[in-house]
Amino acid sequence: MTSTKTVEKEKVVAEKLNGRFAMMGFIALVGAYLTTGQIIPGFV
Repeated sequence: MTSTKTVEKEKVVAEKLNGRFAMMGFIALVGAYLTTGQIIPGFV
């Protein structure tokens, strides 16, 4: 009794897109910290 699980292509694409946006957000966070010295620029 072998059962293979298949993942819909839309879910795979959505997960890749989520990962890419998360990486872009992290790079933006590091860049903002390096240029301003604040974790959240403009926030006290």
